[in-house]
Amino acid sequence: MHNKFYELIEIISDKIDNIQNGFDAYQNECFDKRLPEFFCLELNGEAGELANLEKKSWKGKVINKEQFEDEAADVLIALMNYSNSKGINLGESVKRKLLRIEQNRILLESKGERF
Repeated sequence: MHNKFYELIEIISDKIDNIQNGFDAYQNECFDKRLPEFFCLELNGEAGELANLEKKSWKGKVINKEQFEDEAADVLIALMNYSNSKGINLGESVKRKLLRIEQNRILLESKGERF
């Protein structure tokens, strides 16, 4: 793997950590404590709303970019809240996952296949 890739995943991990910590502070300061199950359901609901927009767009309905942006933001917010409520460190989790993806990609590439 290239050094640039390792540098990139470290930057991504650090940025996600900072963002996640900011969400946690905001949630704890401004809202009542909620169980992880609440945030999991919220995350799935928001992802469903985003999927419904895509389905409408796929069927030919014009959906403005702002609607996609709003729903994508809702998904991110819900993911941050869920992860914080479960004690999941997203920065580290994403870093580990990207390393596994890259290892699989390299393995497949060595066999002449694309990931």
